[in-house]
Amino acid sequence: MEETVSQTSDRSVGATAPSWRGVVRFLHKTPRAFLPMLPFPEITLVAGKGIEGDRYMIGNEAGFYSHKPEEGRQVTLFELETLEALARDAKVVLHPEEHRRNVTVEGVPLNHLVGRRFWLGETLLEATRLSTPCRHLEEILGKAVFDPLVHRSGLNCKILSGGVVRIGDVVRPA
Repeated sequence: MEETVSQTSDRSVGATAPSWRGVVRFLHKTPRAFLPMLPFPEITLVAGKGIEGDRYMIGNEAGFYSHKPEEGRQVTLFELETLEALARDAKVVLHPEEHRRNVTVEGVPLNHLVGRRFWLGETLLEATRLSTPCRHLEEILGKAVFDPLVHRSGLNCKILSGGVVRIGDVVRPA
């Protein structure tokens, strides 16, 4: 009787690896609430604290929401694709420095990352919750962005492993 050899594949049955890969396009921070977001070619993320020099760095809070401290809001991300959709669908031009998030990425499915870990350049983040739009942004900008940004206002993250993030860095699943 001939023996049948069973071949196994590299993939586990039912398991799928995330297939996305994105890139950092813009980096911004500001030292205090109401000041314009400033562009930087790189920013330093400190594990468990936030971004060096930013208004929400734990221990040096000076942001609009600093009276509501939150460990899971150490760094915020925003999709470049949302800026494009706002211009196309809502006829609102919103520049990367205007959404008031720290990191603008391209090719990263932010809404699907809540509760997951991922690499932002050499730093490891854990997505804690989706950002919500606020009327404060409309007041600062004088643009009707609240409604178009519902469910697409970015992602709040905790910094698990710090380091330097640069424009052009790769964003990938952990």
